[in-house]
Amino acid sequence: MERKGFIGGSDCTKIMEGQWLELWKIKTGREEPECLLRNLPVQLGKHTEDFNLKWFAIHERKAIVAHQREFTGTVGTVPVKGTIDGAIQGERNIIEAKHTNRFYNMDKMLDRYMPQLQLYCHMAKAEGVYLSVIFGNSDWECIHVKYDKDYFNSMWAVVSDFWGYVVRDEQPVGVETPELSRLAIALDDMETRDASRDNEFVYAAATYIQGYEKNRLFKNAEKNLKQMVGDNEREVFCDQLTVKRDKRGHLRITRRTK
Repeated sequence: MERKGFIGGSDCTKIMEGQWLELWKIKTGREEPECLLRNLPVQLGKHTEDFNLKWFAIHERKAIVAHQREFTGTVGTVPVKGTIDGAIQGERNIIEAKHTNRFYNMDKMLDRYMPQLQLYCHMAKAEGVYLSVIFGNSDWECIHVKYDKDYFNSMWAVVSDFWGYVVRDEQPVGVETPELSRLAIALDDMETRDASRDNEFVYAAATYIQGYEKNRLFKNAEKNLKQMVGDNEREVFCDQLTVKRDKRGHLRITRRTK
């Protein structure tokens, strides 16, 4: 597929990861894109996609329609093109299937692919996207990511800036890519809250950490932390730890590493 005259979903990921110069060389015809036929991870993702979608349909009890629907258009001054893996029947949601190694986790997938997911939602006029991921050969997870207009607009300002260099045939040297936070984006229709300035939560977190180290006050602090998570909250965190709800609704506490 000709990849020079437009921005695709994977391009958004590369731009937000700071790979401007490498991508600019491809978009301006100075270098040819990598031959993906010899890229094993890409080919594994491609050849496991149908199975991934079937697995999702069985476990989530949802019907998938409009397989491999291509889209083209322009967002602002930037031409875009891509392929949506499928849409959910009876919903304004789409699905994106991924395959990765067993050492990855869903948070890393969200960090990396959020630009692509938000672009696809925008082009499909979808309320959100199900990210269905096979990890290695034994684990599967799925999470619903809501379309966030503010995130998309901020991301697209960066993408448009990159595309300007392509149009002007100007080498992007010394460009710093801003980091966009995905914390405001609802996951499984639940929110993530930064409680770093919540003195009560931070105190309970500090007590939890002390209890973890000294085996004192541990259970009470754990109980207090979980009680402070609202029913509509998927994740609450501060500098020391994260309280996160799993698919079954159970709250798990993990320490944050710097």
